[in-house]
Amino acid sequence: MNAVVILLVGIAILVAGYLFYGKWLAEQWGVDPKKTTPAHELEDGNDYVPAKAPVLMGHHFSSIAGAGPINGPIQAAVFGWVPVMLWVLIGGIFFGAVHDFGALFASVRNKGQSIGEVIATSIGSRAKKLFIIFSYLTLILVVAAFASIVANTFKATYDESGALDVAASSANASTAMISILFILIAIVFGMMVYRRNASLAVSTIVGVLAIVVCMVIGYNWHPLYLDGSTWMIIVGIYIAIASVTPVWILLQPRDYLSSFLLYGMMIVAVVGILGAHPTLEIPAFTGFVDTAEHGAGSSLGSLFPALFVTIACGAISGFHSLVGSGTTSKQLDKESDARPIAYGGMLIECALALISLCAVGYIWKEYVPGGVTTPTAVFATGISRMCATIPFLAGAENIIYSMLILAVSAFCLTSLDTATRLARYMFQEFWLEPGQTYKDASGVKALLTNPYVATAITVVLGIALGMTGYSKIWALFGAANQLLAALGLLAVAAWLGKMGRNNKMFLFPMAFMLVVTIVSLCQTIMTNFNGAMAGGAEVVWCWIRAALALLLVVLAIVLAIEGVQTIMGQKKK
Repeated sequence: MNAVVILLVGIAILVAGYLFYGKWLAEQWGVDPKKTTPAHELEDGNDYVPAKAPVLMGHHFSSIAGAGPINGPIQAAVFGWVPVMLWVLIGGIFFGAVHDFGALFASVRNKGQSIGEVIATSIGSRAKKLFIIFSYLTLILVVAAFASIVANTFKATYDESGALDVAASSANASTAMISILFILIAIVFGMMVYRRNASLAVSTIVGVLAIVVCMVIGYNWHPLYLDGSTWMIIVGIYIAIASVTPVWILLQPRDYLSSFLLYGMMIVAVVGILGAHPTLEIPAFTGFVDTAEHGAGSSLGSLFPALFVTIACGAISGFHSLVGSGTTSKQLDKESDARPIAYGGMLIECALALISLCAVGYIWKEYVPGGVTTPTAVFATGISRMCATIPFLAGAENIIYSMLILAVSAFCLTSLDTATRLARYMFQEFWLEPGQTYKDASGVKALLTNPYVATAITVVLGIALGMTGYSKIWALFGAANQLLAALGLLAVAAWLGKMGRNNKMFLFPMAFMLVVTIVSLCQTIMTNFNGAMAGGAEVVWCWIRAALALLLVVLAIVLAIEGVQTIMGQKKK
């Protein structure tokens, strides 16, 4: 199949989904552009700050993107391009975008509070507590993983004698320097736009040019050569500060400017695909079971449920509901902005997933035997080689490759500081009654819900896990993330039912994702149980993973029963 056909047909379908299905959803739910949003009603200059739609789109998209829509489709491509493309399009339009849009809208109508609070008002306080515990632990795992990824992207390399290998460390040091300069630019941008009332258009142009200058400086001057542990500590200090500073100083401007890196990355990728217009070597369908050796290094197993767990952010991701109901809802200027930001943002991720599919298809013969293994490297290699076939980009392959890697790294850091702030919100909400804020708490609860205390606990747990053994349980993240999506769909469906609005569009996606999650977790339990019985060095971790997977299954069943009972009770009434 020609890559151009996959890309253009896919984008056309996504645009149609936004124009027709997205609009229908807004009408069914009663989205009202005249209704006051929490960003205005509860504006505090810190967390609740109205943002212009392009700025908030930048924050939301940068936070949900990360490396997910790149990694998932590339890993799932072992089943062929047809299953991946179908799930990205169908899942994106009817599952993921509905999930993201619904979570953001429900949160906006609940004073910008999280999905946990939406569950409390529509299902019950016990369900809220269970959801928040699960979400918080998942976010701690995200903080650990992303902090480790960022530190590894920045760290220096040492030879066997312990001496610094400057040549091998240069690229990482360059990325670190660019990232630091980027943060400084974001702070200046925020001050100019929100305190000096500078024109957003002019500031954007200056900001983008400043990013280019940062890249030039970083590539030619990068004096920081630090080991991974030191970078983990520095990253921990950064996310602690980022989690409590007003969103207009760092979160909004950084994510807004970061989004231009991703937009630029996607534009370069589209130019490469259109210019090279290659016929991809990837098969249309390889079978219902992944038995071949490929770049992932191990078999994914059966198409169901592996395809739907692996692709994740490229079609539906529970993490998105935490972003939408955690930070985005507190900055939404008007309700009509929710559709382009949440529904549209998810569909842009779907487009990135299709681009990733084209990238792995272009270097398929290298990916299958494991010649190019890491999904990020697969993406950058495929796109840069396609661009190199275009006459005016010939010879720019290495530059384009480095820029693509840098863009992905920037989004990992963006998702990291957003995840830390979300975890802080979750920790605070766990100790509060519905409708309360940390200012209403007293005694021990006042201490635990203090933003600085909640942030310190979150950062210490996340960084400590990142420096020890998060990789031992990271395999559970895919299923946990999709369980979050199923619970997010369940929460919004119950809330819409309580409001007397149409919630039927949530019922099948919710049921499907619950089944996918439970089947995947049951497979994980059996795999680790068998591993524990076989003995070896991983026995303890096999038991831990099996126990955690079992807890997630129990959590899914308990919350599903309570949610379904709530929805059925609403229908009877």
